[in-house]
Amino acid sequence: MNFLIFGELFKRMNEGGAIFMYPIFLMLLTSIALGVLALKKGGEEASRFKELISHISLFALVWGFLGMMIGLITAFDAISAINNDIATPVLAGGLKIGLLSPSFGMFAFLVGRLLIIGLVVKKK
Repeated sequence: MNFLIFGELFKRMNEGGAIFMYPIFLMLLTSIALGVLALKKGGEEASRFKELISHISLFALVWGFLGMMIGLITAFDAISAINNDIATPVLAGGLKIGLLSPSFGMFAFLVGRLLIIGLVVKKK
């Protein structure tokens, strides 16, 4: 069962463009690792980790949207080069693929923000 979930995850990551999806995945893992370290350490180091998580999660979000913009520009270039009518399933499939990287970037951003909220709550 778990192998099926990971297989589907990596299938979606490849569909969304490996150049954008895998760095977002690494940023997500880095944020989680920093969050765990910050929860263990506490004090001044936790504050530094919290700031770093904030920057990494925001970068993941923007990186995902950059992937969408580049993907959509490329797709629209291909569509404009075709003189015939484009099939609706082809257009819908392209839009779906274009939305994968910003969706994953938003997920990484939200995980990072949840970790920051956890660190703030732990500090109080």
